[in-house]
Amino acid sequence: MFYEYLTAGFLIIAGIFGFLGSFGLIKLNDPMSRVHAPTKATTLGVGGVLLGSMLHGVVIEGHLSLHELMVTLFLFLTAPVTALFIAKVHIHRHETKESLPKAGEDSIWATHDVVEADPEAEDQQG
Repeated sequence: MFYEYLTAGFLIIAGIFGFLGSFGLIKLNDPMSRVHAPTKATTLGVGGVLLGSMLHGVVIEGHLSLHELMVTLFLFLTAPVTALFIAKVHIHRHETKESLPKAGEDSIWATHDVVEADPEAEDQQG
């Protein structure tokens, strides 16, 4: 009976995180803020469902399915990478070197570390 409550708790927590992630996706103002809501909160929401499913399979049905574990690992590995790519695309399309905050000790953002072409050098080659 304790395990049923624990499984239900995982599902309730997953529902709360899923709702918060969806709500944040709708309500946050700028795209960079919107990246965090689905990648963080809904990842925890899906993780809660998968934990509840694994617990139910082990305790109630008597067998361990590794499918849930593989989905969880895949989700936790791919969500941050996807968020990083979305953020980098946003920076490349909407920001310039001048509009970005100071990079600190590095003195330049790696995203915009592009050597600008010298027009005179191009004329000499062509």
